[in-house]
Amino acid sequence: MFSRLAAFVGLIQAVYALPQANTATAPPALDTGVPSITLATAVASPTAPLTQAIPSQIPLPPTQPWCPSQIFCAGSLLQTVNVAALYPDQKTFVDKPTVGSSQQVLSDFQNITSSGTPTEGAVLDFVNSNFKGEGLELEAIAISNFNPNPAFLSNVSNPLVKAWSQTVHGYWTQLARNTNESSLCGGSNNCESTLIPLNHTFIVPGGRFREQYYWDSYWIIQGLIKSELFDLVKDTLENFMDELEHIGFIPNGGRIYYLNRSQPPLFIAMLHDYVAATKDTSILQRALPLAEKELAWWRTNRTIEVTSSYTNKTYSVARYAVVNSAPRPESYLTDYLTANDPELKTPLTEQQRADLYAELASGAESGWDYTARYMREPGAGGTHNTNVALRTLNIRSTIPIDLNSILYKAHNILADFYDEQNRGSVAAAHRQNATVLREAILDLFWDPKKLAFYDYNLTSNARNDFFSVATFFPLWNGIIPDELVSSPENAFGFFSTLHMVLNRYNGTYPTTFWETGLQWDAPNSWPNHQHVVFEALRALPANVTSGAFPATPSNESTYALIPAGQLGIAEDRLPGQPIIGLTHNASLTGPSADLNKLNGTVFNGGNATDGEGWGAALQRELANRYIASAFCSWHATGGSIPGVLPRLSDQELNITQSVNNTGNMFEKFSISDIDSAGRGGEYTVQAGFGWTNGVVLYVASVYGDVLNAPICPNLTESAATVGGGSGGSGDSGAASSLKAMPTVAVVVSVLASAVGLFF
Repeated sequence: MFSRLAAFVGLIQAVYALPQANTATAPPALDTGVPSITLATAVASPTAPLTQAIPSQIPLPPTQPWCPSQIFCAGSLLQTVNVAALYPDQKTFVDKPTVGSSQQVLSDFQNITSSGTPTEGAVLDFVNSNFKGEGLELEAIAISNFNPNPAFLSNVSNPLVKAWSQTVHGYWTQLARNTNESSLCGGSNNCESTLIPLNHTFIVPGGRFREQYYWDSYWIIQGLIKSELFDLVKDTLENFMDELEHIGFIPNGGRIYYLNRSQPPLFIAMLHDYVAATKDTSILQRALPLAEKELAWWRTNRTIEVTSSYTNKTYSVARYAVVNSAPRPESYLTDYLTANDPELKTPLTEQQRADLYAELASGAESGWDYTARYMREPGAGGTHNTNVALRTLNIRSTIPIDLNSILYKAHNILADFYDEQNRGSVAAAHRQNATVLREAILDLFWDPKKLAFYDYNLTSNARNDFFSVATFFPLWNGIIPDELVSSPENAFGFFSTLHMVLNRYNGTYPTTFWETGLQWDAPNSWPNHQHVVFEALRALPANVTSGAFPATPSNESTYALIPAGQLGIAEDRLPGQPIIGLTHNASLTGPSADLNKLNGTVFNGGNATDGEGWGAALQRELANRYIASAFCSWHATGGSIPGVLPRLSDQELNITQSVNNTGNMFEKFSISDIDSAGRGGEYTVQAGFGWTNGVVLYVASVYGDVLNAPICPNLTESAATVGGGSGGSGDSGAASSLKAMPTVAVVVSVLASAVGLFF
């Protein structure tokens, strides 16, 4: 059968583009039928008077060869619509299919611009007349063989956590999508859109992310496996294999405006986890040649030779480096204003703008869009002026820890697959590649004195001293330095920042400890990274993690246990932790900074057990914290479970503007506010959410026997609290604290009667 994707590629080669869709889901239920989907069509809302001419524009950037559309790719039409600022989220426009043919749309655009600069009203009328609402090319799909009671639920001992885990398991039925054949552009539908049509069912992340995404799918798959939805996992892999076959690589996401970049290459890891869970080795006949194609793309397009300044050895290592010289179509106005900031005393040259656009696209390819980790000047712009910080992006000159660690494991996975097929010579080649890459990772990234991994900077020809959650990626992928294996003290030192976070903050592990206003910096904590931390902890041998926590020095906080220089930030410059009922943060230094510390555990960290080593204790505490972050923010936005957990009052839900909501699973959280989402970045916080759900189900499955009912903050007290920010000042919004009255305490009497529902 001629596939949708093959047909799409044919159209791309003919310089023609394709379709899209956007959906907001109805309240979740454990119904396997087709969910009720409400199309969330954005209404244009220009802020300027309709009679006013749109702002003047700088000259157009070069045409991008990889992006063939004259409507949705860099060009006069896209720039004009974005400068008119019709939508708060620029992705809205490029996700709208046209009403008529490309030729008709371009002709109508010519009509409004031929006599000079158009008005806001003219651009508004043009868009309203020529573009449909987003959400037409994808359709909700029933999940076949959906089991409302997967086996992992039997691992969860707490009734409330079990009931909520089952609710999250049911959310897959709200996120499953198929390409809608009847609405695709092309053929009898003479229109144009940006969707890359897929042949198989997939899970969308949620919110504005209404198509399949590459690295999100890894953590979605972790949850689908626990939910025993193996057909959906295979469908996801088949879609990626189709893209590898017809496009040559796996794009960032399912839109043509992603065709110049990928994302962290986790396809081979997904393939491994599927085969391990199902024993379905038949998929390998098609998958292995395409897995080789994936690695070949990264080797050809993203790999360079680097000579170590520490050993003088030369290695082939990968980096993120997108070929691009225009604003990203889905973030066009944001990139345009970053490069053409009116506050710039000296405007950027054309070459400087092109370099910046390449850096911005490369940052998006990394998945960390954006973070001070990849800045030449991490503190530029302070905590709010992100344009200043973004103009110092240096990602193309950075060799990242995480990317190369993922590629290392990919080689080992393929070696194992080939060994099972008695293809020894191919397996040996991959093992040799892995061995050399492991040597490079330990040489370039590992600091044996600081006991952490740091990115390698090609500009300075040395390791950066910027610490981030990326330090855990090598262990997750099977690279454990000798210093950790041989010493319990060093092993704890490697994880000492996690110990500090759990004692000092209310939430989970942050991406970085820098507050910049960017979404991949503090105070944000991301679900996928918590999974990486769990797996890194589990990778250490028991003989180095079975001892007790080291004692905190007298009159010090747990910050004192971190190896010298590892974090690179003074204790009093760490992000603050607000306290409910007060107008300031917790102490920044000394024992009182560890305000979540309890006897043998931490607040919302579960119960300590006799003989528990520090490694198991950190896993238990982080598992409980992650569940608390996801659960409390869901409950605070209208979540409830019939017969188990009552809905909060309208008075409380009005604080979170959730009176008409039924509970949000957010894409990111805050280290300090477990009843709210994360913040910052170039779009509003998204709900849904694929990888959040996946990690919830992973935690429930692996740690279900040590999970307690979360204690959530009192929303009315939280709303009156002001605090947060570096150095203990600033406004971080509603905060949570162990001193808050638990809002879920009212369900205790209900839980006793609910136990019979699950046993």
